[in-house]
Amino acid sequence: MTILSRRLVLSASAVVLLPSALRAQAQAWPTRQIRVIAPYPPGGGVDTVSRAFSEKVSARLGQTMVVDNQPGAGATIGAAALARSTPDGYTMMVGSLVDYSIAPFFHNNLSFDMARDFVPVLEIGNGTIGVLVTPSLPVKNVQELIALAKKEPGKLSYASSGVGGLIHLNYEMLKQMTGAEMTHVPYKGTSFFQADLYEGRVQVSIDNVLAHLPHIASGKVRCLAVTSKTRSPLLPEVPTMAEAGLPGFESATNYTLFVPKGTPGEVVAKLNAAGNEAVKDADFRERMLKLGIVTTGSTQPEAQAKMASEIKRWSDVIQKGNIKPS
Repeated sequence: MTILSRRLVLSASAVVLLPSALRAQAQAWPTRQIRVIAPYPPGGGVDTVSRAFSEKVSARLGQTMVVDNQPGAGATIGAAALARSTPDGYTMMVGSLVDYSIAPFFHNNLSFDMARDFVPVLEIGNGTIGVLVTPSLPVKNVQELIALAKKEPGKLSYASSGVGGLIHLNYEMLKQMTGAEMTHVPYKGTSFFQADLYEGRVQVSIDNVLAHLPHIASGKVRCLAVTSKTRSPLLPEVPTMAEAGLPGFESATNYTLFVPKGTPGEVVAKLNAAGNEAVKDADFRERMLKLGIVTTGSTQPEAQAKMASEIKRWSDVIQKGNIKPS
């Protein structure tokens, strides 16, 4: 056999062995430290969820998981870092299906695409969003609110955290589904409009309920419905939007575990199993509920289907409303 022939045989053998070696590596995973990207600053909700979740999953996998905060640009810096990472199971991210459904419409020249570049491993949980009204507003439920807004278009004012944010898009979805027209008043964040909402200078917002819970309890603001599929343990007496007569209106702040596309299926399956065990952990569930997050867990196909539905939901709302960056 000539030297050239030997080289060709060896090269062919290497090609045959490569998939087997990769499978063996995936089956042995994890054998070293895992990096978990948190695309928001330390101390915030995503960071807190990332650390609590990593702690529980690490114990089940038998490997250290280190949270790497990469904040900025509406969580797109951290997401771009995930898209660039090697798909070997040693880099992952806790992020939001909603954030990355909205991002392409408000950030130019993104270097990643959620559907193309990420695999959603499992849904960790969702923050509860509620339809909030100032207590003096003469409505008792969502249908009465819609009727009032339609009777006098633009008279009611709606507070959001800014153009293109989830609170704003919640209003746009309500308007598109019902024809209820209000005057949108963008603020810099929830804390900036709370006093105005409670005192009636603005009348309505569809916001995460966590910051409002003590004020709902005291009567400073009323919650007419929650926008989750099922009732929230945070406000078990409050109906869902479907129960309030508006099926299909669903919205939540979302926490999902992602890995880069191309991560071996064996790794995704192991990570999904460990993640679902973590989500069921009583201590983790209690810690999340204190943050206003209801844990869910999911299979990987369920997370994949949720990603597709969220992309469609928010792209439809944004395009139909012709919403542009401010």
